[in-house]
Amino acid sequence: MTRLLSNYRAVQTAAALLCVVVAAQPVFAEQRVKDLAAVAGVRSNQLVGYGLVVGLDGTGDQTAQTPFTVQSIKNMLIQFGIAIPPGINLQLRNVAAVSIHADLPPFAKPGQTIDVTVASIGNAKSLRGGALLMAPLRGADGNVYAIAQGNLVVGGFGASGADGSSVTVNIPSAGRIPNGASVERAVPSDFGTREDILLNLHMPDFTTSHRLATSINESLGEGTAEALDAVTVRVQAPESASQRTSFLAHVENLTVQPGNASARVIINSRTGTVVIGSEVRVTPAAVSHGSLVVTISERPFASQPLAPFSDAGETVVLPDSEVAITEEESKMFLFEPGTSLNEIVEAVNRVGAAPGDLVAILEALKQAGSLRAELVVI
Repeated sequence: MTRLLSNYRAVQTAAALLCVVVAAQPVFAEQRVKDLAAVAGVRSNQLVGYGLVVGLDGTGDQTAQTPFTVQSIKNMLIQFGIAIPPGINLQLRNVAAVSIHADLPPFAKPGQTIDVTVASIGNAKSLRGGALLMAPLRGADGNVYAIAQGNLVVGGFGASGADGSSVTVNIPSAGRIPNGASVERAVPSDFGTREDILLNLHMPDFTTSHRLATSINESLGEGTAEALDAVTVRVQAPESASQRTSFLAHVENLTVQPGNASARVIINSRTGTVVIGSEVRVTPAAVSHGSLVVTISERPFASQPLAPFSDAGETVVLPDSEVAITEEESKMFLFEPGTSLNEIVEAVNRVGAAPGDLVAILEALKQAGSLRAELVVI
């Protein structure tokens, strides 16, 4: 691996904006079940709400362009028995209309608190120093599951001068409230009532699914677990809620050796990153790769009129371009049958190919049918 890293550093100098990430030969250690899979139905739920942030130092919404902020203030005041006479144009620069969102963890109970994120939906310049008024957070079913309120923590800030110049650091129009919402309703769960438990793998793989079921059966008895497909393993669990909890605590700490990843080459077309999987192989192929270097030099010079015509002429600057084309020395290298990832990288490094050249070589090998891997461009 040290040799691979040293070769890679030599290639990096040829392309400052490109990089190649190479996976080492697979020596996968055993992983816990809790790191490989999740229990079906045990998931977080998204909550969203609308509210008002008050107490801003003149950095709130410009009410002429955000009428919903004024409407929200009027509706809130009406609930407190305060009626705004018609025709009065409110100008509230210390108030901002915001959206609120949070994730409700699984098994969250009423009275517990969760973090919330607050973001401006109008034209407020900054929420720094503001406080969120009580706002309900609703789930996808429309029910209120939490109530949010509290002082915002804003990481960004902005400053402006009298001449209109301004500077902004990070994003001052969004912030968080740690423990800013109280859970008011628990999400119904069938965890304690269903006959069996489904474990869903984070990465679909038939080998890992089979090994997971085998590991559970070896620990808890044959027939306890059954692999349904590349993702799901069904596990028979005790009926008692307390026994089911201890049962899962034992299962999630079992260790399983996951299956090897599929042979893939991932190319990020935006950043130039190339990731070569450890299972990538090539069949016999000969590769020759070279490049042209075009150099354009500009040497402008001044042209002066002759002495008899010096009064009538003007001095001008004329261009003088010099174009030179050179072709770098091209070397051919041979891929033997069943060439491994290490050998691929060493061969490419020997010819001095940059990461950008490596992409062209891999694409050509794929078209020639010599690359035994899936070529994915993201």
